[in-house]
Amino acid sequence: MDIDLIQDNQAEEEGIRLKKSAESDESSSISSDESADMESTDSGENGSPKYHQANPEPMSEEEKQKERDFRKKLNRVSREIVSDSIHQAVKLIVHRPEYDSNNQEEYFNLSRELIPVVREIARKTLPLLEHEVASEFARNHFYGSKFQADSVAYRDFRYFGKKRPPTESHGLVVGLRVDESASMAAFGRLEAAKRAVIAVYEFCQICNIPILIYGDTADVSRLEQMSIFAYADFDKTDFRDRFRLMGIRARSNNRDGMALRIMAERLAASPKQTKLLISISDGQPKAMEDYTGSYAIQDMQQTIAQYERKGIKFLAAAIGQDKDVISQIYGGERFLDITNLNELPAKLVRIISRYL
Repeated sequence: MDIDLIQDNQAEEEGIRLKKSAESDESSSISSDESADMESTDSGENGSPKYHQANPEPMSEEEKQKERDFRKKLNRVSREIVSDSIHQAVKLIVHRPEYDSNNQEEYFNLSRELIPVVREIARKTLPLLEHEVASEFARNHFYGSKFQADSVAYRDFRYFGKKRPPTESHGLVVGLRVDESASMAAFGRLEAAKRAVIAVYEFCQICNIPILIYGDTADVSRLEQMSIFAYADFDKTDFRDRFRLMGIRARSNNRDGMALRIMAERLAASPKQTKLLISISDGQPKAMEDYTGSYAIQDMQQTIAQYERKGIKFLAAAIGQDKDVISQIYGGERFLDITNLNELPAKLVRIISRYL
């Protein structure tokens, strides 16, 4: 049986109402009327949004075939990445979720109140990004030949700039991993994750930041022990990816180390100078048969250490009851405790903007 033929259209989700983040007060100068007219936020050459029709044309047969080919490629690449790890025998399927009119409607309902917050943060970030592109110096280093006074306000000791080698590409690439375990359905966690994903995706579109957004779950069936949902991928950008994001939902178990390894390897291959991988999760790893407890924690910590040596920066946004365990796994310096779920979208966008 060809596991690539297993159905991957699992994109149903009930509509939810978005509450603006508590951190977004400073963006109140942007009216909600302006955002109500917004249909999408791909950015033009000057960084300003450009719009697409609310009901885009359905995919042609040629486009559908390209999607199938791309999904097969993602399956092949992902299996190669884990082929020399403890996950090598796990039956993996990478899905490329489809979308429908309900997903589009949900996206516009959610993004209407969120986009003004994102655009305000992007408005403040873009001038810094333009400076970064134009400069011969790479910003935000612990040492270097050029002191940058404006970085002192961040208090992270990255006060210097240094000249880039000829082979070094400036800029940032972002990976966003979403835990789609069953427990994400509780206490508004799934809704918070969706809002955060929309915010991060739209911010990256405005700022022209390559973005990888994957969801994952484990133990759907004996033939599908690990499921990856490729909602957005920088190797095949499509403005319709924003509608795929609405397929995020609570499903089954979670095999975190395998998901992190696949995404981190993809980021490590990017020529970008800064590579940030954010994981949104509500609990510790747990999957059949024995991927739990100290065994799973050790796998995650070894994966983080291995890919930090390859230049990946990890950040865990903990939104559930296992915050202490998540902090232990990732370490305090990589841990973000989200007590108020409404703060998650703006917090993540602001953190990403600091890496530019």
